[in-house]
Amino acid sequence: MASDQQNDGYQVDINVDRDKASRLNVLPQDIDNTLYDAFGQRQISIIFTQLNQYRVILEVLPKYQQNPAALAKIYVKSSSGQLVPLSAFATMTPSTAPLVIMHQGQFPSATVSFNLREGYFLSDAVHAVQKAQSAIGLPDTVQSTFSGSAAEFQTSLRSEPWLILAAIVVVYIVLGILYESYIHPITILSSLPSAGVGALLALNICQIDFSMVALIGIVLLIGIVQKNAIMMIDFALDAERSQNLPPEKSIYQACLLRFRPIMMTTMAALLGAVPLAIESGTGSELRRPLASPWWAGSCSPSSSPSTPPRSSTSTWTVSAAG
Repeated sequence: MASDQQNDGYQVDINVDRDKASRLNVLPQDIDNTLYDAFGQRQISIIFTQLNQYRVILEVLPKYQQNPAALAKIYVKSSSGQLVPLSAFATMTPSTAPLVIMHQGQFPSATVSFNLREGYFLSDAVHAVQKAQSAIGLPDTVQSTFSGSAAEFQTSLRSEPWLILAAIVVVYIVLGILYESYIHPITILSSLPSAGVGALLALNICQIDFSMVALIGIVLLIGIVQKNAIMMIDFALDAERSQNLPPEKSIYQACLLRFRPIMMTTMAALLGAVPLAIESGTGSELRRPLASPWWAGSCSPSSSPSTPPRSSTSTWTVSAAG
């Protein structure tokens, strides 16, 4: 874990005793002007040349800007014309302060970046952060958001159910147009639950997170399963209409005759996923979930759980309003 907070800056607070300053005829505005003349960026003149112009800035020598002890050498001119040392009516208190204050939008913020330990998923980290946030009890003026991979993960969680539902609805509409029926598409779609459970079990056994790439693999699996069911339903309907066979016998013959082409296409898809399942090069952790619903061999002892690369960090940003 890492944070962009830099709170170790050195700061000196000047506490002015107004009563002492008043007895010495030193006005608060004179104190401000003197300190700004010494350490600020007060422009006192402009030097004009034939080609350029140069702004003249009033300040103390750079060697007196490196140490707070130089404040003891600062004198303030009183209203009576006398020079009064700053230490006569002010005390210097050292403290720490942020070197830089990060902002998100218009509010100051702090960002915590984190990576994942091997064997843990991004969902575990998001849950742990949310649990810690609830335990801390942040006030209403403090808001927290995820960014980076964690934000993409939360976005995918919200969109994945709708993507799967949209894919099923599209398949139902296409099959309904193909068969001109409301019932036969449901018959074909009835093979999806077993295929989906098998894909999720493969992801769980292989210890691979249900990412967007894994969702693409499940959508491809839906297409293959529907193709196999269509091959059998087409033959069964043709046998039932042309040979006047009952539904039980027609689907039984369809299973026998379509077994070989179904196995050929299924094995072709499965063997085509083998390189994705066993590869170990750069980016393999991104492509391996695509093969996991097809090939259980990706969870061999030599393969490791899918974890984001070290350069892919997630961040949790806390911003304060007011």
